[in-house]
Amino acid sequence: MSRWTGSWLTGPDSVLSPGGDSADGTQQRWRGERHGFPKDGPGSIASIGRRTFAILVDFLLAAGVAGLFTRPDLPKNWSLLAWFVITVVAVAYFGFTPGHALLGLRVARIDGKAYVHLPRALLRTILIFPLIPALVWDADGRCLHDKAAGTVVVRVR
Repeated sequence: MSRWTGSWLTGPDSVLSPGGDSADGTQQRWRGERHGFPKDGPGSIASIGRRTFAILVDFLLAAGVAGLFTRPDLPKNWSLLAWFVITVVAVAYFGFTPGHALLGLRVARIDGKAYVHLPRALLRTILIFPLIPALVWDADGRCLHDKAAGTVVVRVR
């Protein structure tokens, strides 16, 4: 099986797991070491579990916001629009969504610049929408939507 499909077909550990050798001869001992992120604590790469819980919080919040405008009916697809707007605005201007804030996470640019800004936040959110990019990640814990946008989700506490 080729290495680029490994995270999708055989699980995240099949693609250059920490400690595995990469094609460029570098070796990493933990997620994000190659990019200069610490092993644990603030600034380290967020776990998939925390990220999953954060997006679930964001989905529930978006459903609640949409529900306020569609009462007494259910929000239906309006909750997707609410989630999209909340996510793009929050990540572009604050670097985190409400779910990220609750769990102590932040979206950061991989190049170290301070703000994600609107184009990257928009691209990232559009790519999360079909969920497939969010289910495929590499040994650094970066999903496809983060790789395309040049971002990474890190812990702040």
